[in-house]
Amino acid sequence: MKLDKELEEFRDLIQRPTEFNDGFTWTSFAAAVFIALMMVPGAMYMGLVAGQSPTNAATWVTAILFLEVARRTHKTLKRAEIFVLFYLCSAAMATPFSGLLWNQFVVQSEAVYAQGWQNDFPIWFAPSDPEVLGQRSFFMREWLPAVGLVFLTSVLGRVDGRILGYGLFKLTSDYEKLPFPMAPVGAMGMLALEEQGDEESPRWRYFSIGGAIGMIFGFIYLGIPVLSNAIFNVTMQPLPIPFVDWTGKTEGFLPAVATGMSFDMGSFFIGMVMPFWAVLGSFLGVVFTIVVNPFLYGAGILSEWRPGDGTIVTLYKNTIDFYFSFSVGLSLAVALIGFYSVWSSVKRSKAGQTVQDELLGAPPGRGDIPNWGILSFYFGYVSLYILLSGWLIDWHRGVMIVLCFYGLVYTPVMSYVTARLEGMCGQAVNLPLVREAGFILSGYEGLKIWFLPIPLSNYGSDTVFYRQAELTGTRFWSVWKADFFLVPFILVCSIVFANFIWSLAPIPSAAYPFAQRMWEFQALNQTITWGATMDEFSPFYKALNLLYIGAGSVAGLLTYIILAVFGAPILLAYGFVRGLNQTMPHSMFLMFFGALIGRFHFQKKFGPQWRKMIPVISAGFGCGMGLIAMLCVGITFLSQSIFQLGY
Repeated sequence: MKLDKELEEFRDLIQRPTEFNDGFTWTSFAAAVFIALMMVPGAMYMGLVAGQSPTNAATWVTAILFLEVARRTHKTLKRAEIFVLFYLCSAAMATPFSGLLWNQFVVQSEAVYAQGWQNDFPIWFAPSDPEVLGQRSFFMREWLPAVGLVFLTSVLGRVDGRILGYGLFKLTSDYEKLPFPMAPVGAMGMLALEEQGDEESPRWRYFSIGGAIGMIFGFIYLGIPVLSNAIFNVTMQPLPIPFVDWTGKTEGFLPAVATGMSFDMGSFFIGMVMPFWAVLGSFLGVVFTIVVNPFLYGAGILSEWRPGDGTIVTLYKNTIDFYFSFSVGLSLAVALIGFYSVWSSVKRSKAGQTVQDELLGAPPGRGDIPNWGILSFYFGYVSLYILLSGWLIDWHRGVMIVLCFYGLVYTPVMSYVTARLEGMCGQAVNLPLVREAGFILSGYEGLKIWFLPIPLSNYGSDTVFYRQAELTGTRFWSVWKADFFLVPFILVCSIVFANFIWSLAPIPSAAYPFAQRMWEFQALNQTITWGATMDEFSPFYKALNLLYIGAGSVAGLLTYIILAVFGAPILLAYGFVRGLNQTMPHSMFLMFFGALIGRFHFQKKFGPQWRKMIPVISAGFGCGMGLIAMLCVGITFLSQSIFQLGY
């Protein structure tokens, strides 16, 4: 069947090993310490200066550096050690306390003062006393509530994401046997590093080819605009970033339709990597949306759109008018389909004990924990967040209802929906404006609600991480042990470096041009959202429509049923439902073109080997792009420093 063939094609890219090893070593921890001490402050500083972070490239460079050192000392790292090394380098780039730099700015921004809200911010967000803020130091008593909340949420968020993500992985991988098509992309890229320096290695050769393509394209796409602005103070863009907007040119015959084209080659590679039927389904869904939107506009449903609106405005207005509620319905349909698939799998099993063994069992040595531990921890975590938020908000009844809905209903359901989509076609789903809608419907008036530590998350994408760990033969306990050692170190480094950078100069100021130019604009946009609980009217009320939610659910279910009746691949059905969710078409066309090239040219030329080549090439492409981005941001940083010294 097409379904089995499509799923097996991706499931077999990397075979699950029979032996699992502990990947946490002091070498990998030393690499994380190196990147936290040497690259994190630079990344934070460059984010303020240029608005970009070299996280991806820094991770690859550090991993390659330590692998080269190990090779020089005649030491061979196992696959599990490479995976944990890469994970630790990536995790070390986290900067949880950098958000406090934004907080201190917001409470004294012109946008907030214009609204008269400067004294309405809670103490766990930031102190509002100008004398305290003028000290430019987080190591003050007035900052303890904000620092303590960041510390608590960082620890609980990391642990909860790992535990619930692991539980979803057990369900979708061990029981439902989903292929997780995007997991081999990162895994095979990491495995290419295993053969670094071996010129005869096919994976390392593929990775190098992708890296070269990424650096060449990265220089054209990112390098020229950034360097021209840094050196000549004139931005030259050979290719539009992030896309060229054709909405104004097509509005005459495609009203209320966002049109344009993205030239980011990353979308092209994603199209070649992803399952073809999933990309085709998404493309058909987007085409269907383009056809339907003019009729919705003519019927008065997309009533807010006006001629002259660009892509962003068009998508936002369409979301408020129709697609927010319609997307909720589609997601409910996907959830129902997912639950039905699980129930069908159980029903088809020959015996209940077989089902239980399949669900509760796991490959020996993988480092699993019992299911009761997963559920107990999650409910304990949700209860803690609900009680903490309830205490901070004075036990407001409407807010408590919303918090319970987020923690006990929305987060588990949406996490499962996302996990299943990740497992089926490598896609994630997130509903827009859910947080805002819940806060508005709670009936609460004031600013405090926007800064609560609410149990609203989507852990579905964490399943891909565990799939990669499994494919590389990494014991899960080694990942959790790495977090145990690394998280405290990250927290200490983050607050120390954030405090040091703030002490150098006010943020924003001329020393940080990106923050000086963009933060006030971002604060203005935030005040629009926050005003929803400060004023009587909000456009979010309009976005909620039970009729449209029902239409989305029916459309999603009918699409699935019709395609299933005609024997269409399951990935086509999921992709089409995703495409109905008003996906931005700009990158979709390039992605579809990549899928066509990969399917009908390269796959015919290289045969089954193509599916093992393209994930490694794609990983190399991402590394090459990241290296160019890091280099350009560094040059921008140096040029700004030179100009400042000159004056």
